[in-house]
Amino acid sequence: MLSKKTEKILRDVQKPGRYTGGELNSVIKDKNGIKIRFAFCFPDSYEIGMSHIGMKILYSLINERADSWCERVFAPWIDMEERMRAEGLPLYALESGDAVKDFDIIGFTLQYELCYTNMLNMLDLAGLPVRSGDREALTPLVIAGGPCVCNAEPVSEFVDIFLPGEGEEVTNELIDLLVEHKEKGAGKSEFLRAAAKIEGVYVPSLYDVSYNGDGTVSAVTPRRGAPAKIKKRVVKDLDKMYFPDSFVVPSIEVIHDRTAAEIFRGCIRGCRFCQAGFICRPVREKSPETINRQCKNICASTGYDEISLCSLSSSDYTGMEELLELLISWTDSEKTNVALPSLRADNFSKELTEKLAGVRKSSLTFAPEAGTQRLRDAINKNITEDEMLAAARQAFAGGWTSVKLYFMIGLPTETAKDIEGIADLAQKITDEFYANPDRPKGKSVSISLSVASFVPKPFTPFQWEPQDTLSQLLQKQELLRSLIKTKKVSLSFHKTQASLLEAVFARGDRRLCDVIEAAWRGGCRFDGWDEMFRFDVWDRAFEECSLSMEFYANRRRRFDETLPWDHMDYGINKRFLEKENEKSRKGAVTPHCRVSCAGCGADKLNGGECHAHGKNLDK
Repeated sequence: MLSKKTEKILRDVQKPGRYTGGELNSVIKDKNGIKIRFAFCFPDSYEIGMSHIGMKILYSLINERADSWCERVFAPWIDMEERMRAEGLPLYALESGDAVKDFDIIGFTLQYELCYTNMLNMLDLAGLPVRSGDREALTPLVIAGGPCVCNAEPVSEFVDIFLPGEGEEVTNELIDLLVEHKEKGAGKSEFLRAAAKIEGVYVPSLYDVSYNGDGTVSAVTPRRGAPAKIKKRVVKDLDKMYFPDSFVVPSIEVIHDRTAAEIFRGCIRGCRFCQAGFICRPVREKSPETINRQCKNICASTGYDEISLCSLSSSDYTGMEELLELLISWTDSEKTNVALPSLRADNFSKELTEKLAGVRKSSLTFAPEAGTQRLRDAINKNITEDEMLAAARQAFAGGWTSVKLYFMIGLPTETAKDIEGIADLAQKITDEFYANPDRPKGKSVSISLSVASFVPKPFTPFQWEPQDTLSQLLQKQELLRSLIKTKKVSLSFHKTQASLLEAVFARGDRRLCDVIEAAWRGGCRFDGWDEMFRFDVWDRAFEECSLSMEFYANRRRRFDETLPWDHMDYGINKRFLEKENEKSRKGAVTPHCRVSCAGCGADKLNGGECHAHGKNLDK
C-alpha cells in the first residue's frame, strides 16, 4: 500500500508505473504471519529488472515459503530519486510500500559491473550505511548473487554475504539459518560465522587480503574457521529444480516483454573470452516435457503470446526438435510466438528451420565474434565462414529478412586484418540474401552489427590478458566504420570508457571499494546507461584513491600471480585455463565438449555428471 506522500510525488515523475506495484501475479501476504521479509533488489530500472528470469524464479521460490515474504525493489530513476530525497521518502518495496530498511534480508543480484553505484545508492536511499561494517545489527542483512559475484572483491566492503553460483537451494538454507538465529537472539557475527559453513556462501569479512609491493595481491587468508576456498553452488537436476507456475506481469512495457523458459544451463563451446560459458558449467539440461509444461503454465497465468527459450546457446540443446514439436502443437493454435535467442550458426539446420516455419519471423541473432578464421580459432569460436554463410542462406530461405551479428574488437592477437574481416563478412551475408532465389519477395535485408570491446573476465582463459587502451579501441572503431559501404548494414558500438571501467571492476581487488564509494558520492549512478555515464567523476575518484585504471585493465597478469578471485571455486581448473590461453597464442582450437572432454573440471561440481558427455558424445 503506497503512502499518500508517495502517491503525490508519482504525479511528477516519468513512468509512475515503475513505482506503483499491484501488477498481476504479484504476491501479497499478511505480515503478522511472516518471520522473514526479503527485499529482492535489482540495481537498475524497473524495465531491466522485470525482464530478468532469475529474479522471477527466486521471487516465487521465496514466496512459496509460508514463513517468508519476498518483495521487489528497483533502482528509482533520477527524477524519482530527486523527489524521494526532497520529501524524505525512503526506498520502499513494491508489494507493501514498506521501507526497505525494515526488512530482514536485502538481496541484490549483480548482473553487470556497472550497477555497483546503484547498489550503494539504493542502500543509502533506504537509510542504511553503505559499508557492511557500519551495519552492526543482525538485520537487515545485505546479500548478493549473480555473475559478478565470481569476483566480489570490488564490492566486498558493502555486502555481508555473497552467494556464488545458483541460488535455488542455498537461498532457502540461508533463510532457515536466519530464522534460527533470530529466534535465539544471536548477533550478526555469530550468524555470519555459521553462514560461512554453508556450501555456496562467501562472507568477505572473514577474509584478510594482503598485497605485494607492486600492488598485486599477495594472499587471501580466511579467519575464524571460514573455508580457504568457497565452492559455488550448483543445482544438480534441473527437472527437479523449482520453477514457478506464474510470473509477475509488468504494468508498463519492459525490455523483454514476454515470458521466458530456461532450457539448459552451462555451455559446451569453450569460447575463451566468455565468462558465462565457464562459470555456468557443468552442462545440465531440462527434458522437453518439463520445458513444455512450464511454458504452458506461464503462458496460461500471464497471458503472454511470446516464449523465449533461454540458454547460452539454444541450438546446442539436444532435445530441440522434440521440444519444438511439443510447443508448436499448442502455440500455433494459440497464436503464441516461440523465440530462439543465442543460436549457433554451425547448427542452424534445415530441420530447425522447418520446425520454425510456422513461427512469427523476428530478427535472428548470431555471434561470429571475430571477422577472420585465424582470430575465431584463437578465441576458440569453432565456427567457419562457410557455416555462417550457410546459416544465413538457410534463414533467408526460411523467410527471415533481419539478422543481428555480435562481434568484439580488441581481442587478444587481433590485427587490422581481423577488423576488415568483420566488414567483409557482413557484406557477404548481405550478398547471400540477394543471391537466394527463395528469399522473401519485395523485401530488403537488414544486417545489424553490434560491436563490443573485449573485456577480460575472471575464470576464462583470457583472464590474464590486457584490455586494449581507449585510444586503441577508438582507432579500431573508426577503421571498421570506414569499411561499411552499404546502408543495408547498420553499426553500433558499446561505449569504450564504460568497457574500460567494466574491465577494471571485473578483475579488481578490495581497494576498489573506496573508488566506487567516492564515485557514487560524486554523483555516479546508472553507469551502464550512456546518457548517465560520467567518466570524469570516475577518473577523479581513482585519482583521489591513488589507484590507476590502467593497472587493473591494461596490464597483463603472470600465470603465477595471485588473482583477487583465487579463493573462489567455480569448478574450472586453473591449469586448464592456462593451457587454453597458451593454445590461443598458437591459434589452436579445442573441440567442444560433445566431440571430446577437455577436462575443465566442472563436472565434479555435479558429482562427476555433465550432460555434455555420455549419450551426446557421438553428436
